[in-house]
Amino acid sequence: MARPCVLLKYGELMLKGRNRNRFEKRLHEALQHAMDGASAPVRISQRTGVVVVSGAPLSELVERAHRVIGINVVQPAWSTGHSVDDTVATVSQALRERYGSPEQAGARRFAVRARRRDKNFPMGSDQLAAFVGARVVEEWGWPVDLTNPEVEITIEVDHREVFVSLEKQRGQGGLPVGSSGRALVLLSGGYDSPVAAYRAMRRGLRCDFVHFTGAPLTGPSSTYKAYALVRELDRFQGDSRLHVIPIGNAQRSLATAGAGDLQIIAQRRLMVRTAEALARELGAQALVVGDSLGQVSSQTLANMATVEQATSLPLLRPLVAWDKDEIIAEARRIGTAEISKLPDEDCCSLLSPPRVATRTTPTQLESVERRMDLDELVPKLLADVQVHVPRAE
Repeated sequence: MARPCVLLKYGELMLKGRNRNRFEKRLHEALQHAMDGASAPVRISQRTGVVVVSGAPLSELVERAHRVIGINVVQPAWSTGHSVDDTVATVSQALRERYGSPEQAGARRFAVRARRRDKNFPMGSDQLAAFVGARVVEEWGWPVDLTNPEVEITIEVDHREVFVSLEKQRGQGGLPVGSSGRALVLLSGGYDSPVAAYRAMRRGLRCDFVHFTGAPLTGPSSTYKAYALVRELDRFQGDSRLHVIPIGNAQRSLATAGAGDLQIIAQRRLMVRTAEALARELGAQALVVGDSLGQVSSQTLANMATVEQATSLPLLRPLVAWDKDEIIAEARRIGTAEISKLPDEDCCSLLSPPRVATRTTPTQLESVERRMDLDELVPKLLADVQVHVPRAE
């Protein structure tokens, strides 16, 4: 009796050499986390070049598997006995479950792709594909089209069983979360920074989050949005932490200190300094921001360089060459767009000057920052941090 399962296949993880075991360990941890709380116990087993998950309903396994970064292909399948007869019977079962009867399905061009991991199987790959294809023609009357088939039947012969599949879905891809280290994301309520966080996760970074709110000069709406965004992003890594730091009084002090058209850049440098101090407490090795070159006046090349010099940690910008349409499209795909478009009181627009300087240098900010006594201000900001633990549903 064929049993439903899902085959999960690696992408660039397959290119790793001697340290591949470390990446696979991270991937299995992420997969186990994604399957926690399923409606039935889930079995996860490693095969040569593929991970097999089974136990819960197929639709649930597929949905949960799609959360796992590091998986390139999510392939619903049937597991059957290690024989040619079982394989033929399972192909017939799979087609009938998908298309009903030959009369209901109509004429469909099809192809059979067979791959044999077990070289002791009685038929070679091409021979097995031809044999199964002949049976499909006999039972369904479909024409063979090896170039552009409407239905592609995949057969994978493993050492203990045979897998039959009718579809392959694209997974998240990338490297397993945590395999490249830890980073702290400066999270606003807009489209950009959540997408930057996701792209950082896809490069193997486990992300913590810090959100700067304009409190006490603004209300809690931006914090609510940040919480919702982290909860959505938590689907891809689990155990996310959101650190909320009120920065309104410090922003007012910058304005009082005469920041003028340097206000936005001065605020960003202060945020980066504060984030660096928090990152070192958390053991994060880099900061991540959602900057896109030239998108707004504060993200000119000169201003980005000025902000970057406020920290000694690497300041990563995954979206630096993306345009707004690309960012919004990605936000829709990962599920953060609907949250990002909600209104809130953004601390970056608080006390914003009529004109923002576009060609700043660190030297221009020195006098303003000297009046602020940053060595004392940053610890004060960190003393007021609030930690939240959003959980993906």
